[in-house]
Amino acid sequence: MAEGQIHNRDSFLSTVAAKLGRERRTSVAKPQWTTTPQYDVLKDATQDELVEVLKKHCEVIHTQFIETNTKELPQKIREVFKQYEVGSIVTWKDERHKEFGLEEGLLDKLSEEKMDVHIWDPVLKEKNIEAAEKADVGITFSDITLAESGTVVLFSSENKGRSVSLLPKTYIAIVPKSTLVPRMTQATAYINKQVQAGKSISSCIDFITGPSNSADIELNLIVGVHGPIKATYILVEDK
Repeated sequence: MAEGQIHNRDSFLSTVAAKLGRERRTSVAKPQWTTTPQYDVLKDATQDELVEVLKKHCEVIHTQFIETNTKELPQKIREVFKQYEVGSIVTWKDERHKEFGLEEGLLDKLSEEKMDVHIWDPVLKEKNIEAAEKADVGITFSDITLAESGTVVLFSSENKGRSVSLLPKTYIAIVPKSTLVPRMTQATAYINKQVQAGKSISSCIDFITGPSNSADIELNLIVGVHGPIKATYILVEDK
């Protein structure tokens, strides 16, 4: 049997439908909702209003929230480094480092200062994961940011390993203001639009809401169970 081929699918599904006592469906009609809160919540909010929603929700998810501009961004990151006692860093190989002034304004300088800076490189394979495991902080950009839930959405790629946001002790998400949308609805609509247009999308899309936490044990919230114990979102005015 050739790899990737499906055999006898129609006959199998028809048998299942018959056993359930109903006709085999060949298509699915999208439901017509009488109310659409998924589209209505925050639909008229301005970007500045979304910033305030995100800022307020960061308090709920135990995430530090900082606002800045491109010029001040390197210094703000340094201040968080001092707070987190950072000695080693892992980050994506991302063109936005240059766009936001981090390539020359921070990363190159940190290397000159003998700080351990690892930039994800697909050629290095498993060594990237080892670097992420040892790093004090992981830094990524947010591709889409959900104001309502305080969630950053990350599109992984060969240059943007998901381990960067998962394995280090602490995490910094750089949030361009232009990435802000009200909620999950807009993020999934964007992804669906890319799919419908035949564009390639990331094989791994991460939705991260602050530091890792769990309330499975007697309903007591424990922060930092299976990932970074602290998180900071740095919102950057990029327009």
